[in-house]
Amino acid sequence: MSSDISKVLVVGGGIGGLCAAIALRRQGVAVDLVEIKSEWTVYGVGIIQQSNVVREMARLGVLDGYLEVAYAFEDVGIYDLQGNALVRIPGQRLAGPEYPANVGISRLSLHQVLSTTAIDLGTQVRLGLSVESFQQDATGVDVSFTDGSAGRYDLVVGADGVYSKIRSMLFGDTYKPRFTGQAVWRYNFPRHPSIDHLASYVGAEGNAGLVPLSDDLMYMFSTSHEPGNPRYEPAQLAELMRDRISKIAGLVGELREQITDSSQVVYKPMEVVFVNEPWFKGRVLLIGDAAHATTPHLGQGAGMAIEDALVLSLELSGSGSVEERLERFMTRRFERCKYISENSIMAGEREMARDATFDRIGLTKAMLKLTAEPI
Repeated sequence: MSSDISKVLVVGGGIGGLCAAIALRRQGVAVDLVEIKSEWTVYGVGIIQQSNVVREMARLGVLDGYLEVAYAFEDVGIYDLQGNALVRIPGQRLAGPEYPANVGISRLSLHQVLSTTAIDLGTQVRLGLSVESFQQDATGVDVSFTDGSAGRYDLVVGADGVYSKIRSMLFGDTYKPRFTGQAVWRYNFPRHPSIDHLASYVGAEGNAGLVPLSDDLMYMFSTSHEPGNPRYEPAQLAELMRDRISKIAGLVGELREQITDSSQVVYKPMEVVFVNEPWFKGRVLLIGDAAHATTPHLGQGAGMAIEDALVLSLELSGSGSVEERLERFMTRRFERCKYISENSIMAGEREMARDATFDRIGLTKAMLKLTAEPI
């Protein structure tokens, strides 16, 4: 790493922040990571890592650390709402022949591997605090933290999610999260023997998916139109999720009546934001959801954050001024992330319109072709 980038602050201890810390530590950069949560918990059920993400996790040196607790699979199957197969899309082993094309893993298991790796590599982690303010000059950034402490850094990386405080400090109210009109529902089940791949059930009257997470676990997801972004009573969630998938038959229909524990339903309104200009000012940069939070329709939200982290570490180790290196980072990331953001949102809009002509298969194939390209 260039001598002018020897100490970096990462704000946010989610997937993007942890991957940035890991990538930077492997380059020999000192990394402090702060996370606003006093308990380092994770939200959600599971995560799909498609072939491009599997490739980058292998490059980060963490994939081998969680394959044993994940579920490796090759293909994506798309079905109609009666469970009839429409297409089977073969996966690509982009990480090499020794690795699977795709991986499903619980968010908790992934967090445990990433956080342990970051700490083992020497990342200094502090929980329960964030950035209070910062002042930057030509050679660094002076940061004041919410616990009264302070530090000076060569670069600050805002990986603090869709409600990013760092984004607000850089851009004011220019970029605020927007509710798309949809929400996503998720629920865990024992893995059905037939779910050895990502199974997506689609139609104008609804949608659902089943994702294997381990040998004995899978989760169901479904997206729904939720006008006005209603706030539901927690005790209602199981009944409401059953209602949202009531027109889907096949395996999803069989599983529907097993959705009984509202406390295990993960319900999340979809909110998006895209910073439509360079994601940095001076020596403060945004990555992941802080810069480009999107919907889950293409299964690439976390993947884009992981790619951001790896590309950032590679560009920072290159030549030129800090500004030139961050500009090269933007050149490699902006259009790719914009494509994922815009097409994910478009897919949701087509769902809400109940557009029977929506070519979801074509969009999925186009996305897989694009993301297979080297970053």
